[in-house]
Amino acid sequence: MTLLGQVVAASAEVAATRSRKAKTTTLATLLARLEPDEIRPATAWLAGEMLQGRTGIGWRTLQSVSPSPAETSTLSVGDVDAALDRLAALAGSGTGVGRRRADELGALLDAATEDEGRFLVRLLGGELRQGALEGIMIEAVAAAAETPAAAVRRAFMLSGRLPTTAHTALTGGDLGAVGLEVMRPVRPMLASPGDSLDAALAELGPPDGDPGVVVEHKLDGARIQVHRRGDEVRVWSRTLREITDAVPEIVALTRALAVETVVLDGETLAVAEDGRPRPFQESMQGLGSGARGTERSGADAIERVMQPWFFDCLHRDGVDLLDEPLAARREVLAEVVGDRLIPGVVRPTAAQAESAVADALAAGQEGSMVKALDSTYSAGRRGRAWQKVKPSHTLDLVVLACEWGSGRRRGWLSNIHLGARGEDGFVMIGKTFKGMTDATLTWQTETFPRYETHRDSWTVYLRPEIVVEIEIDGVQTSTRYPGGVALRFARVVRYRDDKTAAEADTIDTVRALRA
Repeated sequence: MTLLGQVVAASAEVAATRSRKAKTTTLATLLARLEPDEIRPATAWLAGEMLQGRTGIGWRTLQSVSPSPAETSTLSVGDVDAALDRLAALAGSGTGVGRRRADELGALLDAATEDEGRFLVRLLGGELRQGALEGIMIEAVAAAAETPAAAVRRAFMLSGRLPTTAHTALTGGDLGAVGLEVMRPVRPMLASPGDSLDAALAELGPPDGDPGVVVEHKLDGARIQVHRRGDEVRVWSRTLREITDAVPEIVALTRALAVETVVLDGETLAVAEDGRPRPFQESMQGLGSGARGTERSGADAIERVMQPWFFDCLHRDGVDLLDEPLAARREVLAEVVGDRLIPGVVRPTAAQAESAVADALAAGQEGSMVKALDSTYSAGRRGRAWQKVKPSHTLDLVVLACEWGSGRRRGWLSNIHLGARGEDGFVMIGKTFKGMTDATLTWQTETFPRYETHRDSWTVYLRPEIVVEIEIDGVQTSTRYPGGVALRFARVVRYRDDKTAAEADTIDTVRALRA
């Protein structure tokens, strides 16, 4: 039996060191001693998540409880997981449910030591949801199971759940048997920022050589993953949230394809009558997630048509294609989706590549993707086989806090504090109030308090969950912020409903942009 205190001690030890090797060793040591039924919950907690997802516990409930901490550690991993199950089962609202939820939480925290209680409050409040440990956790699972990290990483991509992958690895299961399953989403492959078109082409090889590259439109839309088996179609977002009911047009289109089973990767966006893309926020409204900072009066009057474009095919009629080169996957994709293939030029000359980028911008898209045609499909940003090229540089950052405005902005939450993802949390690298419309300010003021951890007379501090896309003119060395860098002329582009904090740009990415 493993005590919660041992998990908390390992988490604290990991946070106290900057050494990746030391972090991996600490986590692997703990993972190796876990009982089989402890692996999934403990792995989730160490990555800042809960198996139960949301439990309905908000910061008001957490702050309303005044526990009397235990003197010694007695709570086991199983005890805590069972308590979280009970909390998650107390769904709904109302005085009775709220009281029972507070009583259950109070009993859990009363049984915890002071350190364990702090850990649980941060876990329940979302403050451990940093996502920065994902890569280290994969290495730790591999070390504890004495198996190659590549095998763990691939099984994680295909299962979509790190706790499930850890359980398979640590109980002697066959990671190689974890394969692609139609109707189970795969963690998506992501692109790395490219410095420029010329730099991307130079890094990936001669564009018109062998194997060469493809230069595709980078749509200003929302990532989708579409699965079909017979007449059944299901659609997921980039965060693997199912959105099938929100996109009937995509479901109908996929049912009409001449296949029995298929797994497609692509994007969808709202389009105007002339076929040009509508703003990103309207695409997110079309997915039922709600728009952040948009003028809803105009958008609500528009009948949105969500059009999908596909850029990859991972499976077709019983044949998995993940390990095939992109060139082969793209040929299959073209056969399957026809004119829904994302616009692009295969093995272009340098001049043709420049023309393809110009065409994408002229069509109202946000830029281009340059992809190596020999690249296989790998979840996350593994290497730089896919690179996105945009006319201006943007970063996806996390909102750490927001200050109340003054003057014309009095009464609105305005100036946001920006954080990049570090190994043990988020590192502040700047502030901005530029690029915000009145609608954005209204949305911030209405929404940010839902993520509040605490406040002072000037600032509301938030759980690190909201992702915002920031356009910058550059990055410079600075001692003003903890990250050692500062953003030049940072401006809000949009809030990213489609991304989690775990997908925010890292502090290393930001530092690499220093002039």
